[in-house]
Amino acid sequence: MERSVVIDSTSSEKYMRVASISIAFYDYILTFPAEWRFYRSQPSLFHISLSCVLFILIRYVSIVTIVVSNYGYFSTNFTQHACQQYYLAAPIFKVVQTMISQVILGVRTFNVARRNRRIGIALLLIYFFLVSVEWFTDISQRTPVVINGNCTSADAGKTLSTWFFYLAAMVYDIVVVTISTMHLLYYDPLSSRVERLVRVLIYDGIGYFIVLTASNVLNLILYHTTNFETQSAGASMGYAVTWIMSQRILIHIREMTEPDPQRMENVVIARPTLTARKKFLSGLRSQFESKSQSKNSKNSKDADLAPTSPRTENANNMELGIRVRVERSVVVDHTPADESDHSSLWDTPEVK
Repeated sequence: MERSVVIDSTSSEKYMRVASISIAFYDYILTFPAEWRFYRSQPSLFHISLSCVLFILIRYVSIVTIVVSNYGYFSTNFTQHACQQYYLAAPIFKVVQTMISQVILGVRTFNVARRNRRIGIALLLIYFFLVSVEWFTDISQRTPVVINGNCTSADAGKTLSTWFFYLAAMVYDIVVVTISTMHLLYYDPLSSRVERLVRVLIYDGIGYFIVLTASNVLNLILYHTTNFETQSAGASMGYAVTWIMSQRILIHIREMTEPDPQRMENVVIARPTLTARKKFLSGLRSQFESKSQSKNSKNSKDADLAPTSPRTENANNMELGIRVRVERSVVVDHTPADESDHSSLWDTPEVK
């Protein structure tokens, strides 16, 4: 009876690993065109965006992690000495993959929160603390396990600690997704395109959290057992899920914010609050102050409300590599000095 249970658990792990490899390979083929568009959208090889760097890292570090983990499991020629040199490779790549995924989620949250300094500092502190916990709990008390020539690592300590790795990952996901979702719910989109963008960001964050939490709970339960043959049964599936959900966030952001070459469309990200309006007008005032001083005082008052150029709105970036333009329609009762003065105040400044 005990032998049949062991055989069933071994077969289940093989099926789960094969399924994870198949899902990951299918998603790689499916997203290859998106990867090509990612590369084409970069200004040059030496000036690539942060989102593109993170996309490359999560994509190919995940591939290496899946290959290293499953090579050790499906191989049949490992000795105890050879496994002693190899067994930590998969856990190390797992932590690196998790770190990249958490950076993607953290940078996304920081930008959604309008790059609030306090939130940024809090995210950094949480990130470094939980990453330290993840490294310690995932690497410590590991031991090589050789069964029929394969090589895997298992948690063989008196007090099992690897399951804390998945608990720390879930805590980070809960905090970061909660912060980003709360900020997104406060946005008041003024165009249908931005409304779709906000909706996609919310769905991606919640979807990421649900799928990765399910995978982490499964691995937490498996690593809570003392059976070496079943502890790593869900690890490969976790690698695939982390890869797919993380890169989907980056792909959706790039696709939703890609400018339409056929038409110049103003993207209004949100209706600013009272504080944001004061900062907005203050920035406009400083931008047009030097020009207005050379004209009459009437121009100085009206220039405060003149629209800005798209190239001057980099500070309003909401997401990874997103350039948005924020505009407000304002009706002001005034009597222009002449007709040419009126048109120069309300036309968009020429971009050279």
